[in-house]
Amino acid sequence: MGPSQDAYIRWFDAIGLGDIPLVGGKTASLGEMVRALAPKGIRVPEGFAVTAEAYRALLAESGIEAKMRETLSGLKPGNVADLARRGEKIRSLVLEAPLPRGLETQIRAAYARLRGKDENAAVAVRSSATAEDLPDASFAGQQETFLNVRGESALIDACRRCFASLFTNRAISYRIDKGFDHLQVALSVAVQKMVRSDLAASGVMFTIDTESGFDGAVLITSSYGLGENIVQGTVNPDEFLVFKPTLAQGFRPILQKTLGSKEMKLVYNARGGTKETRNVPVPPSDRRRFSISDDEILQLARWGIAIEEHYGRKAGRPLPMDIEWAKDGESGELFILQARPETVQAVKDRNVLETYRLVEKGPVLATGQAVGSKIGAGRARLIRDAKDIARFREGEVLVTEMTDPDWEPVMKKAAAVVTERGGRTCHAAIVSRELGVPAVVGAEGVLEEIAEGREVTVSCAEGEAGRVYEGRLKFDVQTVSLKGLKKPGTPILMNVGEPDRAFGLSRIPNDGVGLARMEFIITNAIKIHPMALIRYPDLKDRDAVRKIGELTRHYQNKKDFFVDRLAQGAAKIAAAFYPKEVILRTSDFKTNEYANLIGGREFEPEEENPMIGFRGASRYYDPRYREGFALECAAVKKAREEMGLANLKVMIPFCRTVEEARKVLEEMEKNGLKRGEKGLEVYMMCEIPSNALLASDFARHFDGFSIGSNDLTQLVLGLDRDSRIVAGLFDERNEAVKKMIALAIRGAHEARAKIGICGQAPSDYPEFARFLAEEGIDSISLNPDAVLKTMMTLAAGPGPHDENQAATRRGSLGLQDEEAKMGEREPAEYEDGD
Repeated sequence: MGPSQDAYIRWFDAIGLGDIPLVGGKTASLGEMVRALAPKGIRVPEGFAVTAEAYRALLAESGIEAKMRETLSGLKPGNVADLARRGEKIRSLVLEAPLPRGLETQIRAAYARLRGKDENAAVAVRSSATAEDLPDASFAGQQETFLNVRGESALIDACRRCFASLFTNRAISYRIDKGFDHLQVALSVAVQKMVRSDLAASGVMFTIDTESGFDGAVLITSSYGLGENIVQGTVNPDEFLVFKPTLAQGFRPILQKTLGSKEMKLVYNARGGTKETRNVPVPPSDRRRFSISDDEILQLARWGIAIEEHYGRKAGRPLPMDIEWAKDGESGELFILQARPETVQAVKDRNVLETYRLVEKGPVLATGQAVGSKIGAGRARLIRDAKDIARFREGEVLVTEMTDPDWEPVMKKAAAVVTERGGRTCHAAIVSRELGVPAVVGAEGVLEEIAEGREVTVSCAEGEAGRVYEGRLKFDVQTVSLKGLKKPGTPILMNVGEPDRAFGLSRIPNDGVGLARMEFIITNAIKIHPMALIRYPDLKDRDAVRKIGELTRHYQNKKDFFVDRLAQGAAKIAAAFYPKEVILRTSDFKTNEYANLIGGREFEPEEENPMIGFRGASRYYDPRYREGFALECAAVKKAREEMGLANLKVMIPFCRTVEEARKVLEEMEKNGLKRGEKGLEVYMMCEIPSNALLASDFARHFDGFSIGSNDLTQLVLGLDRDSRIVAGLFDERNEAVKKMIALAIRGAHEARAKIGICGQAPSDYPEFARFLAEEGIDSISLNPDAVLKTMMTLAAGPGPHDENQAATRRGSLGLQDEEAKMGEREPAEYEDGD
């Protein structure tokens, strides 16, 4: 008696996560979403599974299992040629074996039901292994997927090829690495209606930042056409980051939008032939715009969060997800195609902080997107075709156009990987991340820039930009356990300049950000003088007009480019440390620095000493820059009110007089930023002697102060810190400087205002940090590399002779012990994530 009508078929709405042994992880997940999440509005294309029982029946009825085991016996996965020979033999055994009795009939019947009246309906045919998507093994890309499959015969052939793909070379190698018995793993096939993303867009979404492990953001990649191009790294996609907490509150927190080049798109092959799909060029006009809208970005992020929450409840723990999505070009609707647990960050020890740092620098040969945060070095091996991977030697740097799963046996031997194409969710990125190998993807032109055998260093330790340096450069690695780390009585904040590093830096124990530098965002993400954007295209400098046109080509209103980029940079820092305070200092360029921005020379006066010239607060109400300051205010307003990052506070630099403070606050209010409204706090840099001497007067206009020890030192000692001649006299530990700081702390506290420090001194000198703590400063903001060292110094208590020195200082300044110890509290322990 043959099998029943549905013995080998299960429809998605009849399966869930408990059915992994029957239909594999991928298909069980599809069924789970159809049953549990479709009622909540998350669209998943309908379909059915050919169960793992069909695969097991194929092996049993054909009698090939013994031959398969014999072929695999004695396999050494490091021998690429031997692996390829054995893999091909096993795949031939599966492809030539007759299908189990009744299977073909059941597939035809299910396909007829799925297609309905459309006799030529296209389906996606995906392999789903019974051991895939485990917490420590993704199995992503190990087996085959076939797209745009039409007709019963083509479907049955695709199912057979999926069964054989359980023994691709990369799948065999991967199972050996993970300790799985080849013949204990079975394979199911998911047959799913195709979404017409060939007419729209598709991509990948992670509910965690893939590089830093920051779990407060959703990362979305998108490109035109079918999604295989993104997974394979054929294109450099658009990339978006969305902040989860304030999205859930109803805000629109798109923290970052990066335009990808998107040169090709994968579409249905309408020409006939054996290939179901083909790549075609994307028109330049489409390449220059984002492939999905802001509303679609936010909708996908909401779905990602809902999927993560559902799977987390099922697992009984937080469970970041790796999700494939597509947009149907006919209906305009979004769909979720797959969802599986993220398998790299999920298994990392969050109580161990590992930091890589380049000790020396060299010429940059290529730049792309960093994958991970490590550094690797070795001889470059240029391989353009998978058939040549046997040339690769352990410890070399793999340089290629892109990778696919066939490359995995050599990737695990690489010191680093560099690809010309791909984004953070391409195959090369996913596998390198899982292997712990530093990788730079999307490094255009790298195959021309790097010669075979050249010594190179690949650095992913400098933010989102990954760099390939000439030569084997020195670097060091620091590993610190955060478990049981003591928190000192004085809050420790951090100085952060680069938004791209903020997610990673937030893992360092901290109490927030005492200084986020706006000028760093302007220099790196904008590059253009704000007044040049306001006056575009009527600038005298025609070269500047050309450059601005190129940089802002997808902005009709050029001012919006400045506001969006600045808002996104500030918001990314605020999100990384949310809900802790993040104090953003408004622009503090000197005139010579402003002039170096694109179009800047037309708007900046030449000054003999810009250090004490037209800078800081004096610019904001001056007709020469007032409109530029309005754009800065608009960016802050957007980050706080549109993205919901109300933990972002504003700090005004180089404010010389109390009257100037009034003018700046009036200017801010005109631009929608009123101190005290919607919880807005405004701080002032204390970096001029007048600020310390009149601290109680300035405190009537500000919520607090942050001491800028660099500028304060040069103005107290009367020296230019940029002058090499007198640089040796520059020392924040000078008694005059310390007395001025103590005076500022006392004046602020008398006015009941908060006061911290964000200058360089406590980062460089532990004894200076102790001095500040003893004087009762409310917080110390440090450079990231000094946070842990200073935290441990302060938590350990006074150093040798510190008690006597502190008493002498307090006596000479006329301070009471109670005042000097303001804000002191019992040390506590930082828990993971604090």
